[in-house]
Amino acid sequence: MRVVIVTESFPPDVNGVAHCALQTARHLVRRGHDPLVMAPAAPHGAADPADAAAPCPVVRVPSLPLPGYPQVRVALPSRRVAAAIAAHRADVVHLASPFVLGVRGMAAAARLGIPAVAVYQTDLAGYARTYVGAGEGTAWRRLRTVHAAADRTLAPSSAAVRDLEEHGVPRVRLWQRGVDTARFRPGLRDEALRRALAPGGEVLVGYVGRLAPEKRVELLAGVCGLPGVRVVVVGDGPSEPGLRAALTGAVFLGRRTGDELARIFASLDVFAHTGPYETFCQTVQEAMASGVPVVAPAAGGPLDLVDHRTTGFLVPPDDAAATSAAVATLAASPDLRAVYGRAARAAVGRRTWEAVGDELLVHYTEVLDARRTAVAA
Repeated sequence: MRVVIVTESFPPDVNGVAHCALQTARHLVRRGHDPLVMAPAAPHGAADPADAAAPCPVVRVPSLPLPGYPQVRVALPSRRVAAAIAAHRADVVHLASPFVLGVRGMAAAARLGIPAVAVYQTDLAGYARTYVGAGEGTAWRRLRTVHAAADRTLAPSSAAVRDLEEHGVPRVRLWQRGVDTARFRPGLRDEALRRALAPGGEVLVGYVGRLAPEKRVELLAGVCGLPGVRVVVVGDGPSEPGLRAALTGAVFLGRRTGDELARIFASLDVFAHTGPYETFCQTVQEAMASGVPVVAPAAGGPLDLVDHRTTGFLVPPDDAAATSAAVATLAASPDLRAVYGRAARAAVGRRTWEAVGDELLVHYTEVLDARRTAVAA
């Protein structure tokens, strides 16, 4: 099967869209298929060194940085999209979080008569509320228009499925995300790292992710004040200066990836996620695979991932006091952390990228079969 993955983000970007697109490309290659990735280009159109390590060819489209958030790049209009899809002789076009580049991929697929599968990954309506305080309705109209043109939309959580269906998006199916249980595992717990981060033997409470307004990381300010607790923040983004001031005593490690990130996860005692707009939340799943209990908002993706009072705690969104109270409960009980951590690891044991990659291939096949049937009718 020849597949073009049109993605709004791709490594070296570190986010859920980029990671999922990379894992999708890897799985297609492992299964003997022929993928091609299209993604926004690096600054000045320079070749990205990360592309040399990609599992398949990568076509970069000229882009500009998002104002106020230069880590995010937005593709410019380009004829490369349609030309690359046609040259690859794609059977399916896979649109990862389509909004700008993905819309062009959708249009090109329609002109060429190629089925398109759109993967919903970003709560743009939530972002509109966060960044401009308005525009939620406009964001949903945009999302509905984009996804309605696809042969199938894949949503990563039951909450995302409900949101899409309630806003009139047709042909929605659930497709969750995988986790690398070989990389993220409890056995990587590093006592030397723990001593470096918490020389007084404090309980380590970690956040991993972008440091941006929608992530609400400032809700951890109360956790920083808990006795015997040290907060560790992994990631970068525009909110970092303000968070350094707000999270007194927290350790900021910057962006970490790969095996180094896995070692940090496994060395935590509690993982705390604060963002209420997660359509899935991969970092929660990576923490669970590492055997770490989780505190997360009872909203969006974490609702499917965290079993309340079994693998961690679900707390009301945007509730700093509830977040601190849940962390304090876990910090006070090593036995409870151990029980929840073992349950967390067990809960994600079968959620491998291989398993969810094979589910994706079933979706592709069903879409192709439906298109052939419609043409023959």
